[in-house]
Amino acid sequence: MPILTLQQRLRELGRIRLGQKVATSNGNARPAKLNRFRLTSPSKELLDRVAAKYGGTVNPWTPDGGAGQYEVITEATRMPIHVPPQPVSQYYELWSGGGCQRRCDGVTELLKDRPCICGPDPEQRQCKPTTRLNVVLSEIEGVGVWRLESHGYYAALELPGVAELLAQTGGYVEAFLGLEQRTAKRDGQTRHWMVPTIDLAVTPAALMAGAASVGTAVAAGPQRPAIEAPRPDYLRLASVAETPDAVRELYEQAVAAGHMTKEIADALTARAAELGAPVKQPGQKQPEQPSAEAGQPEPTPDEEGVYDAEVVDDDPADVQDVWFQVLAAAGVRGLNTEQVEAGFARRHGGTHPSSGTVAQMTAYLAALKAGEVA
Repeated sequence: MPILTLQQRLRELGRIRLGQKVATSNGNARPAKLNRFRLTSPSKELLDRVAAKYGGTVNPWTPDGGAGQYEVITEATRMPIHVPPQPVSQYYELWSGGGCQRRCDGVTELLKDRPCICGPDPEQRQCKPTTRLNVVLSEIEGVGVWRLESHGYYAALELPGVAELLAQTGGYVEAFLGLEQRTAKRDGQTRHWMVPTIDLAVTPAALMAGAASVGTAVAAGPQRPAIEAPRPDYLRLASVAETPDAVRELYEQAVAAGHMTKEIADALTARAAELGAPVKQPGQKQPEQPSAEAGQPEPTPDEEGVYDAEVVDDDPADVQDVWFQVLAAAGVRGLNTEQVEAGFARRHGGTHPSSGTVAQMTAYLAALKAGEVA
């Protein structure tokens, strides 16, 4: 029998990488991104199998400060995998030539058991969000896992959500590891980058029903309870967000998962403002709901169920600003995004929030705060 207090794991066969180092004109080296997978391993035999399946040529490779290994730059942007239980780990980390100097979970620096000192400002923070994903390559012989490591924001945001879903099975789930190109305009420039993704080989409904294929990646053994995957750290993810749209995605994720609280709502609103989302200036504060203690009546809807609201120009930024507030208010009341959209449509003649005006958004927000939306 295994030791019950040990969380067993498979050995690491190699690494899946998204970039490489290239020589510069002054004789140094710089990191360069790839649009396909690069695999490294101490075993040339394993990489020969990878090259035979996914293309590329196996060459000697020596990591900085490490022993000699091998590498192959494949032609693959998508590979079938099996995802083991608890495949993802995330920390803020700071590395130097002497190894890892800091490893923070956003609250505690774990190496020295002290408060996290990485700081909330991504522009000033030395630590990088580090996401590690372990997978089994389904088409490559060998018992063990391959590790992918990313320091990107979108990997930090998206991979844990998939891992939380897969953790419900406790088995080895069939999936596909892919690379997806993302594009954004920042500071007048169009930027492109690759993001690692996991796509399930089964529907989420089948997964939750226990119909996911476990395959033959690992022989059957004693069942041990899976460690419960934690909910996403929305405050930490918001601190590395680079656009208001990314913060809005966090809003919607928190609401849909039923995780929204006032603390999260306030923090995400503040972070969106830091990234350029419009904020109300003094003198433009939205009217607060009259207080019953002050002797003022509670707001009441008209015959069509609509609350009075100040009419403002329908600037897209204003619509987004109010929609953030709607999501926050709904999340605190336990409503998910689908319920919010349906409730908005019911109150406004079938209009979807994506086509709503600022006045409609503001009216719906007032109804939420007054407890008139179920």
